[in-house]
Amino acid sequence: MVDNRYATALVIACVLSILATVYLSVAIGTQHWYQYSSPAVRGEANVSELRFLYEEFIDGEFDEKTYSDTLFRLNGTVSLWWRCVLVPNSAHWYKEPDAKMVLECRSFTLPQQFTPKYKEPGNHNSGEDLLRTYLWRCQFLLPLVSLGLVVLAGLTGFCACLCRSFAPTLGIGILQLLAGLCTLATVCCHLAGMDLLHRVSMLPDKVDGSLGWSLYLALISSPLHMMAAALLVWAARSHSQSYYRMSAYRVA
Repeated sequence: MVDNRYATALVIACVLSILATVYLSVAIGTQHWYQYSSPAVRGEANVSELRFLYEEFIDGEFDEKTYSDTLFRLNGTVSLWWRCVLVPNSAHWYKEPDAKMVLECRSFTLPQQFTPKYKEPGNHNSGEDLLRTYLWRCQFLLPLVSLGLVVLAGLTGFCACLCRSFAPTLGIGILQLLAGLCTLATVCCHLAGMDLLHRVSMLPDKVDGSLGWSLYLALISSPLHMMAAALLVWAARSHSQSYYRMSAYRVA
């Protein structure tokens, strides 16, 4: 028999875990982890240069310097799986006043996720930048690990419900805690990687970078997982202590 306090804690923990998982899933699948604000285009020469960058971005070979420069110049956004630029929805670039802008995106393929980063982006002779390389790989792998831990916790909880057992609650809480830590580490790796990129690839004048709403969703997901973990651990420990006290009372 489970006390009402523990049952309430379990229900709240399940709701928090579901919310955290939804937030993290949306964050992984959307494009707005980091975004750039670029100045308006002026002059035919500038338009031609940006058109060339855009064509390389869409159809050219994958190269960190090429897509980074395009993101800097065309109000780009970058996420765990996507890189996008904001361009006019017209064949005649910046010819029409108040042209409608659309977001053109390209995904990072699985091999591209594991492509080494170089100390000088675009220069393969400059040597591999191990820190940036592994930060990028971690930001790709850690959210998948986090979702895997949540799925494992959910399956364990489902089996515990079928068996009417309270025993796995502590283990489920630990899995939720690890999921929250993985999500937090994902955000930290992404921010550190972007900061290191800006150190080796200086932003053009009047180009500003800012955090996007997708990153904030992931950031909110982490404490929700941790709060769910705290409730589960408290319920497991308190229920265990109550059970032992009741057993000792019966023996006495």
